[in-house]
Amino acid sequence: MGRDETETYITVPSFFKCPISLDVMSSPVSLCTGVTYDRPSIQRWLDGGNNTCPATMQILKSKDLVPNLTLQRLIKAWSDSVGSSAVNSPDPASVREIPTVEEVNDSLTRLTIEKDEEIRLEILLRIVRFVKDRDANREFLYRKTDLVPMLVDIVTTAKKIKLVSTAIKILDIIIEKGNERDRERLSNLTLTNGGDFLKAIHLAIQRGEIESKIESVTVLEVISSVDTKSKMMIAERDGILTEVIKSISTETDPNLIEASLSFLITISKSKRVRSKLIAAKTIAEIKDILLTEETITVAVTEKSLKLLETFSSKREGRSEICSGGCVEGVVKKLLKISTTATEHAVTILWCLCHVFKEDKTVEETVERSNGVTKLLVVIQSNCSPMVRQMAKDLIKVLKVKSSASALAAYETKTTHIMPF
Repeated sequence: MGRDETETYITVPSFFKCPISLDVMSSPVSLCTGVTYDRPSIQRWLDGGNNTCPATMQILKSKDLVPNLTLQRLIKAWSDSVGSSAVNSPDPASVREIPTVEEVNDSLTRLTIEKDEEIRLEILLRIVRFVKDRDANREFLYRKTDLVPMLVDIVTTAKKIKLVSTAIKILDIIIEKGNERDRERLSNLTLTNGGDFLKAIHLAIQRGEIESKIESVTVLEVISSVDTKSKMMIAERDGILTEVIKSISTETDPNLIEASLSFLITISKSKRVRSKLIAAKTIAEIKDILLTEETITVAVTEKSLKLLETFSSKREGRSEICSGGCVEGVVKKLLKISTTATEHAVTILWCLCHVFKEDKTVEETVERSNGVTKLLVVIQSNCSPMVRQMAKDLIKVLKVKSSASALAAYETKTTHIMPF
């Protein structure tokens, strides 16, 4: 997210900013160490049972807060000159300037020693502003090799859900755009911390806001993409798969549905996990998406069909697909959404009707849903040659008399390989 050309950014003198919040001080007070803080920030620090100066870590001989009237007058004069309404606006996005690289370095150092969760949250929110500002800032954080372990530790140990969610937000940005090393490091950290990290992620999906849920699911997808061991570790964590499957309900936010489907596609590459997902009635949720009158989004439909295609490789998956209207939903999406969706739909029907042929009622459902006509159009479409061949195979299996002329010249000796 770059800066809008119409926005005005205020350059704040560094000594006007509280060392804890890095925002302009409204009530500057000094400790016995000589360091000045904004009263609300330092009061929270002291109320948390701390007896040191946050900036110097010196033990405080006195916890008296002495108003810094000179600095307060300077801040008042400065704010009057730049416009007090701009400085005191309640909208953080328009007030708080983007931290500098030096300030972020200082913030990261503070995070290693800071224990107060309110102060840690303020620090992380500053880092969020920094990392969202420009690509160069993200690149800077990618190079911080100790950042991912630090964020994992915060997610694992924090008690406040807001602090957990903010740490997950930064993790999401770092590992999504970062390199394979960061992904492997996160996976290894998750494997070695006894499941506490996954427990925190589970709670974030369960209790967090929509944005936090999406970021948490995205982090899970990245972890599960590393290897089979990571996939099984997540799948065996009580409640995670159940919670994510709930997230693909048609009543859920479309962006969360899409993120959840992406994660389920990634984790289902493990055959053992695939069986778990089928047993957890994932197919029933996909059926509801396919039978919904209004398409939620193109991406959601494509991913739903892709996941269903993966499930069709297992006997129990095919059994679930063949019951309860799912086949009708697949046929319904033929030629209606996108070429990608059509190709997934044809592959699913091909598995059910041509390769395995375990349930003859599927053929009746396809015919009844006008599937043959759609398959004839698929043969003439811009789908891949393999998918067009599958459509021809399906029409032969369905033995529809009306298609006899279209198939008069068709004869195949092709051996097909399952596309899984």
